[in-house]
Amino acid sequence: MQIQHKVYEKGGVFYIDEHQKKLAEITYQWKSESTIIADHTWVDDSLKGRGVARQLLDTLVDFARENNLKIIPVCSYVEVMFKRDTGLSDVIA
Repeated sequence: MQIQHKVYEKGGVFYIDEHQKKLAEITYQWKSESTIIADHTWVDDSLKGRGVARQLLDTLVDFARENNLKIIPVCSYVEVMFKRDTGLSDVIA
């Protein structure tokens, strides 16, 4: 499974698709030049329990680090993971 990235004017999405069917995604919106809002995470039932949501989150965090961005966790999954994993504290807005 390869994670892909699409950028839109006001945000973007990291996602996994197979045969042109989206199977998982994590979306973000730009709040400012240096801050993004993680607003949605979704994983298809066929991939649940396989760590896919965490892979997407790690990809979003890598993107934030590479671009000197901070993340505001609005999505409940991202919010919970930020509280659980102190290794992500450097990107929390």
